Amino acid sequence: MFNSRVKNRSTLQRAVPLKRAMLPRQQGAASYAGAQALFSDNSVGNSNGTTSSRVASNRTGHPFSRNDENKHLYSYEQKIKGSFSDIEVVLQEISSVQHDSGFIERAQQLARNKLGFELPEHLLEDSWVKPLDIGSLYCWCVFETFRHMSDDFFMNSPLSASDDNEFQTFLEQCGFHLMDVSPCADGRLAHVIRYVLRLPHKVVRRKSYAGAMFDVDDSLQKWVKTEMLRYREGKPNAADAPTRYLKVAAYHFSSSHPDTEGCAAHGSDVQRAAQAAIGRLEDFRQGVENSFCCGASIDLLLVGIDTDNDVLRLHLPDANGDIDASRYVDAAELYDATYNESASNAQACITSYIEKHSAEQGASLPDEGMKKLAAYLLCKNISQIDYVRQYHQGCYSDIGHQECFIGMGIGFEEVRLRNLTYFAYLSTVEEGAQDMDVGIKIFTKLNANRGLPIPVVIRNDYHSKVPAARERAEARCQQLDAALRSRYSDYAEKGLLHTLLMVRDCSSDGRAEMVGCSLLPANQETH
Repeated sequence: MFNSRVKNRSTLQRAVPLKRAMLPRQQGAASYAGAQALFSDNSVGNSNGTTSSRVASNRTGHPFSRNDENKHLYSYEQKIKGSFSDIEVVLQEISSVQHDSGFIERAQQLARNKLGFELPEHLLEDSWVKPLDIGSLYCWCVFETFRHMSDDFFMNSPLSASDDNEFQTFLEQCGFHLMDVSPCADGRLAHVIRYVLRLPHKVVRRKSYAGAMFDVDDSLQKWVKTEMLRYREGKPNAADAPTRYLKVAAYHFSSSHPDTEGCAAHGSDVQRAAQAAIGRLEDFRQGVENSFCCGASIDLLLVGIDTDNDVLRLHLPDANGDIDASRYVDAAELYDATYNESASNAQACITSYIEKHSAEQGASLPDEGMKKLAAYLLCKNISQIDYVRQYHQGCYSDIGHQECFIGMGIGFEEVRLRNLTYFAYLSTVEEGAQDMDVGIKIFTKLNANRGLPIPVVIRNDYHSKVPAARERAEARCQQLDAALRSRYSDYAEKGLLHTLLMVRDCSSDGRAEMVGCSLLPANQETH
């Protein structure tokens, strides 16, 4: 399913998009004793502006980059994506022996040894008299692989950062009490928090929408909840603290295929995507100001991401808080400009670059807190640029969509990898019709057109402190399932749509639970 350099492809597997030729400076796969930059995980909020420098003489990356963190993130990426890419390879092997004696036992052995779980026997029976239902087996394997990944995420915290509290302190020092990010629902942006921006996912809010067209009313409710929590409980800080709510929108584009591999919701028009996101940000700020007369408590930020290589475009607001789609700091240009600098000088270097760049573009500067946060984000993105250069030869081989399943509903905190999931955050299919239509269109090309069903994980997280919350969460999953099958009845009737229903208590660290699946026998209970 994912591009692999060690397995041969067959007709069952997806076509590999063409790679874009790219010759990054001093590219190499060898690791180096990278510098622990000022903005590293262990130096967030360091007031003296210094840090230790451990740059090797023959380094292969940027001095601000965190090679140790890159290794850890790549190991996790390989582990999870490898488990999904194994599915089609194993199913091909199982398909080739379906008429052999002892087939069911052989199939289960292959699944256990290579996928880590067994297959439903009712999908393997009668294979001697009719073709094996590869489509249903495929979706089952996708669902089980996701469940294993989800369990691992919540039980073992493989992507947890050690600096959650430190980043919150740093954020408040910059003048913000919450960072609320709305990226595009495109799976190529699913890693925006933990990888592209290198932020602790437990501290930063993420909710994705097609084209980054976030629900203004939903964000307004989140703002009200945040301010009420500050007023009643002093969390994350006291209501009278001079901090603001930071709303961020993240759009995307493709530098190698700008007309075809950009944002589908905006017709791969990068200018349109950026301008539309700005419009939504301004609507949110205006909504707060009109409803509560406190627009000054809202700050806005726009980021653009090149999905070929994760290079960041940072659209900083001016002194009046306004954002211009044509003005931004390009992290790749910053990478080159600071390549020979010392890690101990990271903050001053990047801040100076931002000031100079703004002056050249004729823009006024935001306040010191926003500049400090911008420098932090740009420094973190330098690590991600090196990550793509070192582990993906400077450009992802899966430039286009290669997601494995659609994630629909409310939740999915555990999905932090690029091109794994297409998100459709919604409470009803009707309200998220645009997002779901885009997702189905994407998966029609990826799966349905070659005979494989579309796997949809329906999720509804709940708070167990609220009476009967779990029961309502399960009921919403069932409602979404029914509405999904009604809206896309052609797919469902042809067996080209399968669903896994899950709920999770988000007020605890527990794992998600399965409460239904279209592939279970009618008389089998979920567990």
